Amino acid sequence: MSYFFTSESVSEGHPDKVADAISDGVLDAIYKTDPNARVACETFVTTGLVLVGGEITTKAYVDIQDVVRKTVEKIGYTSADYKFDSESCSVLNAIHSQSPDIAMGVDKGGAGDQGIMFGYACDQTEELMPMPIVYAHKLVLKLAEIRKKNNGLMPYLRPDAKSQVTIEYDDNNNPLRVDAVVISTQHDGDVSQKTIKEDVIEEVIKKVIPAKFLDNKTKYFVNPTGRFEIGGPHGDSGLTGRKIIVDTYGGWAPHGGGAFSGKDPSKVDRSATYAARHIAKNVVASGLAKECLVQVAYAIGVAKPVSILIETNGTGVISDKEISKIIMKEVDLTPKGIIERLKLRRPIYQKTSAYGHFGRNDKDFTWEKLDLVPVFKKYVPKAVKVKAPAVKASAVKAAAEKTPEVKSVKAPVKAKAPVKAKAPVKAKAPAKAKAAKKK
Repeated sequence: MSYFFTSESVSEGHPDKVADAISDGVLDAIYKTDPNARVACETFVTTGLVLVGGEITTKAYVDIQDVVRKTVEKIGYTSADYKFDSESCSVLNAIHSQSPDIAMGVDKGGAGDQGIMFGYACDQTEELMPMPIVYAHKLVLKLAEIRKKNNGLMPYLRPDAKSQVTIEYDDNNNPLRVDAVVISTQHDGDVSQKTIKEDVIEEVIKKVIPAKFLDNKTKYFVNPTGRFEIGGPHGDSGLTGRKIIVDTYGGWAPHGGGAFSGKDPSKVDRSATYAARHIAKNVVASGLAKECLVQVAYAIGVAKPVSILIETNGTGVISDKEISKIIMKEVDLTPKGIIERLKLRRPIYQKTSAYGHFGRNDKDFTWEKLDLVPVFKKYVPKAVKVKAPAVKASAVKAAAEKTPEVKSVKAPVKAKAPVKAKAPVKAKAPAKAKAAKKK
C-alpha cells in the first residue's frame, strides 16, 4: 500500500533564516582570528530591528553591526520598501561571556551540554537523503538564484519564500511520484498572481524536479493565499534555531531538538549531529545498509558518549549490533575527536544556515565526505553481494586514496539500547519526532 510523505524548506530570506545567518556570521567572524572561541550566539529580527545576544568568550574583536548589515545585504534586504533593510535597521548587542561553570567541563574536552543527536542517510537520492527534503531545498534555492541573477526573469521576486513537497512512496519505500508542490514566494506589488504561478511552475518547479516524477495528477499550489507582498522580518519576527527540521531531514528522521546556528563545535548539538550524519552516510555508501539512523547521547563535561544506537530497519547486511560495534571501534566520537576529524574549527558556518546542513556538495561540509567508506567496506561479508548506492565514484576513489587516521573510542554503552527510535521505513509514513529542546 502506498503512502505519502511531505517535507518543507524555507529560503535564506525567511525571518528565522535571517536570524540563523546572522548568528553563524558572528561565529565565522570570530573564528577567522580565534578558532578556540566559545560561541553561543542568538539573534532576533523584526521590523527594522536586529537583537544579537548570547554567550561568547573570545580574544577576537568583532564588529557586530558590520556583520549584521553585511549579512542582511547579502540575503537581499536592501530596500526600505521591505520595512527591514541593511542600511536602516537598528542593531542591538546583548552578548556576554560563557558561564565559567560550563567552561570548566569543556576545557577538559568534555561535551558542552547534555543531549541526544541523530544522523541519518538512505539511498533514495544521490545525496543519500530523503527525497522530499532534497527537492524542497532545491526549489527555494532555485528561487534565490533567479532573484539574485537579476537578469529579467521573475524580476518581482523578494527574499522571503517557502516550499513544500509531497512524495508518494510504494510499500517498499521507493519514491513513485510527486503528489503536490507548495511554493509561497514574496513578490513586488505590481505583478499578477497568474504570472507568478505560471513562472514558478515553468521556471522553478519543472526545472528542479525531474519530469518522471511529475504527472497529470501532481497538484501545484503557488501563493495559495493569493498574495505575499509583505514578508521577511516585517511580516513575521525571526529567531535563531526555529527551523531545525528544515535544517536536517525534513521530519523523515528523528531530531534531538538542539539547534545548530550560532554554536561553536564544542556544542555537541552541532558537532555530534554532523558526526552522526557522517557515520550514517558512510554506512549507506559502503553498502552496509540501505538506510541508517544513528543516535548518540552525551553528558555535559563528559567526553565519551553515554550511548550510541544504530537502526537500519532490516536493511543491513550485518546486524545493527555489529555495525554499532564497528563504529565504536573505528570512530572517535568524543567532541575533540569529532572536531579534529571533521576540521570544524573553521569559519565555514554561515553557508550552512540556509538550504540544509546535509546532502550538499561543498568541500567545507566535511561531514558529507565518504572518507569512512574504505573503513566500513572491510566489514561487508564477502559472500554478500551488495549494490552500493549511486554516489560519485570520484568521491569514493578520493576517500580510498587518503583515508584519515581515526582514533578508537570504546563508548560506555551496552549492545542493546533501552529505547530504539524508529526511522521511517515502514509502509506508513513515519511518526514525526517532537523537538526536545532548542538549545
